[in-house]
Amino acid sequence: MRDHERPPSARRAELLERAYRYVLTHGLAELSLRPLAAAIGSSPRVLLFLFGSKDQLIRDLLGRARVDELAALRRAREAGGADDFAAAVRATWGWLVDPAHRPMLVLWVQAYARSLSEPGGPWAGFARQTVEDWLGLLAEIGGGADGGGADPALGLALLRGALLDLLATGDAERATAVVERYLGLLAAAAR
Repeated sequence: MRDHERPPSARRAELLERAYRYVLTHGLAELSLRPLAAAIGSSPRVLLFLFGSKDQLIRDLLGRARVDELAALRRAREAGGADDFAAAVRATWGWLVDPAHRPMLVLWVQAYARSLSEPGGPWAGFARQTVEDWLGLLAEIGGGADGGGADPALGLALLRGALLDLLATGDAERATAVVERYLGLLAAAAR
């Protein structure tokens, strides 16, 4: 049976959720089955049986993280307003800058970087898919690129750059000021 053809099971779903909580704390970069299995109350053999391979487990963990990421971004966008690009970007940034979300964002950066440096294996396509996901969400706001100078690609570049800066430096004040400067320029261009 191929990895992606494994039948769903309650035990598999339970262990995936536990493994997800584990990687939020410990990361994916150096994931090893033995410590993971011990931490989540399983064994490497059971994990391999349920997921088929370590690569498939990583793909499933990335998929699980993607579900959380997209749900959070949608909530932030909706909180900002479905038709107000600047408010939606501001609300999204508010979610990104919240220290409670740091573990998911660090996991995202790890997976993004591995997808670029190791384009095969379980990371394949992660970076491209996340760019498409975020662009899609930003394009839905206020008519996308035609919405008063609101360019989803520029908004995405701003958010990603500010996020990487924040994760590297911890300087939320400076990164937030950059986001606000962009939103101010956007408002001035729309006048």
